[in-house]
Amino acid sequence: MEPIEADLIAAVLKGDPASFEPLVQKYSPRVFATARRYARRESEVEDIVQEIWLKAFQKLKSFRGEAPFEHWLMRLAVRTCYDFLRGHQRNRETTFSELSETETDWLDRFVSHPDGATENSDAAKLLIQRVMEQLSPAARLVITLLEVEDRPVKEIAQLTGWSVPLVKVRAFRARAEMRKILAKIAKDKYL
Repeated sequence: MEPIEADLIAAVLKGDPASFEPLVQKYSPRVFATARRYARRESEVEDIVQEIWLKAFQKLKSFRGEAPFEHWLMRLAVRTCYDFLRGHQRNRETTFSELSETETDWLDRFVSHPDGATENSDAAKLLIQRVMEQLSPAARLVITLLEVEDRPVKEIAQLTGWSVPLVKVRAFRARAEMRKILAKIAKDKYL
């Protein structure tokens, strides 16, 4: 841990809450980026970030300094995002008749010529975002960490508090859940 961070944390623990502000300023961009991967609306992102910083302040005494503060904070952030997903499981069953014209066109191209449909297409990204919104919280978390953020399984286990085998099982189940959602899209659209 950086000496400056250690001094700031020590000052907060001794009763100087203003010493927490430099930590908030330093790590807020990373915390916001993490929250944006789990919430769609900016108001939800702001709520999650506020909750993360509130928990960080309240639980600061549990920070032991064995790992960098950033690792401790990001673990707290991921768990808070996961709690958000579990608590805000809105109606995940959306109809795919609401697909935009560009999403429908991309899906048609992909079905007829999978090699010709570019994966970087905005329509593909929107379609994947729709699929991700329908995943269960655990599935969405593991897919985001593993596939979107490209984190190794061991790191995901550390961030979530799950065992390595559990991360692998949840990744397997999450991919199966995605296949099921995509099969439903194909069935609704093409049958």
